[in-house]
Amino acid sequence: MVRGSRAALSSVQSGLDKALSDFLVCPFSKHPLRLCKETHSLINDELGVSYPIVDGIPCLFPKDGKLLKDKDASKPCDSVSSSREST
Repeated sequence: MVRGSRAALSSVQSGLDKALSDFLVCPFSKHPLRLCKETHSLINDELGVSYPIVDGIPCLFPKDGKLLKDKDASKPCDSVSSSREST
């Protein structure tokens, strides 16, 4: 039990798993989201909306989304793009 708890805790601390980020889409537009490690959020570049990641869990409720300024949405933060964006 303790080992499982530690493993789960370390995965939460490491952030959102890359494989999971490939499946997540914006609840409004259904477009892929970009993972931004700098702000710990998922970003929809088309709409300019940022969704926070809290304790490794993406908060994709529309009320949790934050509108970004134009310069923030295009900001090339230390991010990992979804593999579906290139297809």
